[in-house]
Amino acid sequence: MAFQVCIDIGGTFTDCLVSDKDGQIRIFKSPTTPGEFEKGFLNVLHVAAEGYGLQPQEFLQQIDLIVHGSTVSTNALVERKTVKVGLIVTEGHEDILVLREGARKGAFQWRLNYPDPYVPKHLTKSVSERIDARGNVVKALSHEDVRKVAGEFRVMGVEAVAVGLLWSVVNSAHETEVRRVLEEELPGVSITLSHEINPMPREYKRVISAAIDASINPIVKTYIERLRSALDDADFGGELLLANCVGGMMPVAEMIKKPIYSVMSGPTLAPMAALALSDEPDIIVGDMGGTTFDVSALRNHQIIITPDSTIHDDNLGIPKVDVRSVGAGGGSIANVDAGGLLHVGPHSAGAKPGPACYNKGGTRPTVTDANVVLGFIDPDYFLGGKFEIRPDYAQNVIGEIAEQLSVTNEEAAFAIYTTANHNMVAAIEEITVREGINPRDSMFVCGGGATALHIADMADILGLKRYMVPRFMAGLSAFGGLISDIRREDSAVLLTNSDNFDIQGVNEALARLKKSGDEFLLGAGVKGENRRFEVSFLGRYEYQSFEIEVPFEVRDGEVREQQLAEFVEQFHQMHERIYSIRADGDIVEFTAWKVRSIGKRDGQDRWMSHKLPMHSGPVEPKAYRDVYSHDDLAKKRLPVFDLKDLGAGAVIAGPCVVDSETFTAFLKPKHNGTVDKFGNLTVHVD
Repeated sequence: MAFQVCIDIGGTFTDCLVSDKDGQIRIFKSPTTPGEFEKGFLNVLHVAAEGYGLQPQEFLQQIDLIVHGSTVSTNALVERKTVKVGLIVTEGHEDILVLREGARKGAFQWRLNYPDPYVPKHLTKSVSERIDARGNVVKALSHEDVRKVAGEFRVMGVEAVAVGLLWSVVNSAHETEVRRVLEEELPGVSITLSHEINPMPREYKRVISAAIDASINPIVKTYIERLRSALDDADFGGELLLANCVGGMMPVAEMIKKPIYSVMSGPTLAPMAALALSDEPDIIVGDMGGTTFDVSALRNHQIIITPDSTIHDDNLGIPKVDVRSVGAGGGSIANVDAGGLLHVGPHSAGAKPGPACYNKGGTRPTVTDANVVLGFIDPDYFLGGKFEIRPDYAQNVIGEIAEQLSVTNEEAAFAIYTTANHNMVAAIEEITVREGINPRDSMFVCGGGATALHIADMADILGLKRYMVPRFMAGLSAFGGLISDIRREDSAVLLTNSDNFDIQGVNEALARLKKSGDEFLLGAGVKGENRRFEVSFLGRYEYQSFEIEVPFEVRDGEVREQQLAEFVEQFHQMHERIYSIRADGDIVEFTAWKVRSIGKRDGQDRWMSHKLPMHSGPVEPKAYRDVYSHDDLAKKRLPVFDLKDLGAGAVIAGPCVVDSETFTAFLKPKHNGTVDKFGNLTVHVD
C-alpha cells in the first residue's frame, strides 16, 4: 500500500491527511509544537501510523510523497525573530525602504506613526554604480565600495545580505558582480539578489522582497535541513515537497533558493482545495483555525493573486494567493474593556496553553470555550473522543465575562460567538464586495476545525444562498496540499502600450519565461504531458499608479497582432469589475508579463475515485443535544447527525447539529444540507 501525505502546521493543531492507493483519505491531528515544528511533524505521522495499525518506521517506508505547508518563515516574520540583514543599494537611494510606495488604502490615516524600515538605516549601505532604464551602464560598479561594505557588515555581525540595485531587472550584471565579490569577502553568508527573487520594475517591492528573503533564508534552510535529517533518521525514502505562496508545491532545493515563497504558504492551500471541490465560478473560502480566520476567494473559478500582501507595515513584494487574516480563531481570547465593550481577538491562546476547556493550563475565555458552553461541541466526542474537553473549565472562564457584562453564562458565550462572527464577516466583505465579488452569488467553502459552527449565522448576515462543509473541512489546507500541482511563477519586465505595442518583445519575453518554467517542471520530475502554462499581464491606464493582473490565452504558441484588441478589452473588463469604472478611450500600458508553470503530480486526482455509496433508508439522528437558542434565551434539544453515517444523497434539515471526528457543524432553521458523492455536505438556505 503506497501512501501520499500532506502535513499542515496550524496555530493549535498539526493536520495530517493521508491518501492510500485506492483514493481513500483519512485525517489525523496532533497538537502543534511551537519552536520545534519538526517534532510536531513527526508526532502527527506517528498518530497516522497508529491509525493504520503500523509502526512509525513501517508507515514512513510506505509513503511515496509528503507535501508540507510550513509556518516557520511566517512565524519568524510575525514575531520579528529573523536574522540580521545588511542591504546594499545604489548610491543615493538609501531610503528605498523608508519611502516605500504611496498607499493604495488608508491614505487618510494620517495619525499613524511612520513605520521603521525593514532593514535599519545603519545596516543599509550604498555602492557607486548606475544602470539606466534601458539597461545601459551609466556608471561602472565600484568594487572598492563593495569590499568596504563587506568589511563593515563583517564587523556588525551581519548574517545575510540583500542586494537591490536600480534597474537590475533589465541588466543584472552589477548585482551579479556584487554577489561574486561578497562571496569572496563574506564566505558562508547567504546573499539574495533582487532581480532573481522578484524581477519587477517597482524598486520598493523588488528590494523589500530581497530583504525579507535574506532575513529568513538561514531560518528556512535550517528548518528544512532538520526536517530532512529527522525523516532520514526514520528511513523515509519518498519525496518531500513544500507548499509555496502561489498555490502549489515546490521541490525542497527550489524553496531553499527562494524561501520568501514559503511565507504564508499554508493558508494558500485552502483555495486550491475549494477549486477542486466546487465548479462554481465565484467561491469564498473561510478557514477558521486556532489562531486566525483566513479568507480567500476565487473569481471566475480562478485563484486571485495579489501583489500587495503585507507583513506588519511592509509589503511582501512578491505575488501571492490573496488570503486575508483576522484574529478570530477558536483560540481567540475574549475580554471586556473599561467601557464595558466586549472584544474577541486578535490575541490567541494558541497551542500552548490553549483554550481553558483543553485542560492544558489555559485560563482565558476563548471562542472554543464559548462554543462548549453553548452546547455546540460534544465534550465526549471531540476529535472522535480522543481529546478530553472540560466543560466545567469553560463555564468558569466564560463566567468571568458574564459577570463583567451582568448576563448569564450562555448569554456571554453567545455574545462571544456573535462578535467572532461579525469579525469574520468584515474580513469576508473586504475580499469580496471590495474586490468585485457578490457574496450572495457565491458558494462558500468552509475550512478549519471551527468554521462550520459559525457559518450558518454568517450566511444569514451575508445573504449567502449556499455553502459547503467539506468532509475534510478540519484539514482543508492539508487536503489542498494533497491535491495541489507543482507551481512556480516567473515574470519579466517589458513596458509597452496599446498605441505602440511591442509584439516581438512580448513574444520573446513569454518564450523565455516558458522555457524557464519548463526547465523547472522538468527538474521537478513532471512528465511533458502533465505540464501546462498560464499567462497574464500587468496593466494600467496611462498615468495610473498601480497595475492589475489580467489573464489571457496564447494561441498557436505566440501572441498575434489581432490579440491586442482582446488584451485591451480584457483589461477594461477587469478594471470595471474591480473598481466599477472603465475608460475605453484611454491608452492601456502593459508593464510586466507572467508565466505560471503548473505540473500535475502522479496520484494527484486519485481521491476522486473513492465515492460514497448512496444512502439507503431514512436519515436518523444518532442522538439529541441541548444547544443554546438566542431566540428562546435557553437551550433547545436538537437532533445530532454523524457525518460518517450519511451516504450520498442523504438530506438533513436545520436546526440540527452534524458531528464528525474532527469538526462539528450547526445548521440553522431553513438551512437544508445534502451529502454529495464525495461525502461533502452542501447546504442551501431557503
